[in-house]
Amino acid sequence: MKTRNIYALFFLSLFSLTLLGCGATSTREGTGEYIDDTVITTKVKAAILNTASLKVSEINVETFKGVVQLSGFVSSTEDINTAVRIAREVTGVTAVKNAMRLK
Repeated sequence: MKTRNIYALFFLSLFSLTLLGCGATSTREGTGEYIDDTVITTKVKAAILNTASLKVSEINVETFKGVVQLSGFVSSTEDINTAVRIAREVTGVTAVKNAMRLK
């Protein structure tokens, strides 16, 4: 009986550590958050692509915990404002950081 309890305790501990390994911290995303951020990034890129005045090749999009960062070199201040506005309108975006610069 004692051996069975030791094995059960071992596997319970191993299972608990596995769950903790998938958890998020302030600097690292959990698995679910990573997938959510990937979807947000894809939606923002698609929205930029569907805007005739913007060139998706000029704007880099990164997402971490719902916060979208836009970077790259664009042609005008209007392009910067449009990209930020479009990113804010995407479902799941909690904030937008603008690191875009003019050419």
